[in-house]
Amino acid sequence: MSENVVPVKNVVPVNCDSQMHVTSLDELSMYARGIVVRFPDFAEGQPFVARVKRPSLLALAKSGRIPNSLLTTAGSLFTNAGSGLDASDPKMLSDLHDICEVVCQATLIEPSYEQIKQAGLELSDDQVMAIFSYTQTGVEALKSFRQE
Repeated sequence: MSENVVPVKNVVPVNCDSQMHVTSLDELSMYARGIVVRFPDFAEGQPFVARVKRPSLLALAKSGRIPNSLLTTAGSLFTNAGSGLDASDPKMLSDLHDICEVVCQATLIEPSYEQIKQAGLELSDDQVMAIFSYTQTGVEALKSFRQE
């Protein structure tokens, strides 16, 4: 063992209730491939299951995928569950649609957003909102979209 490497023993959990281990690169690589999630169905008997990833919204903005003209709306949408959105703004719905489209494109791996469009399908509002919710808080956010 190198002199500069401190052995990890008795790692104290900081933000969880169980012993922790360092996340391996293999685990991160698996996560990068995405996870399979069920979203609201396209229609009765037509489930929508997709491989997705949780994109960085800051990276989307930095790369220009969320245009500067939409950054204020995006910021309002991503903070306080959208409570900062200005309902009196006539462009708000159009801006929200554009932002959600960018998020769906960055989230869907298989099928991709483009493949869904090429198949002549359009994501429903419930599906778009479920995808957006997933990007913000993970799979837990999808419980509210489950039909009992």
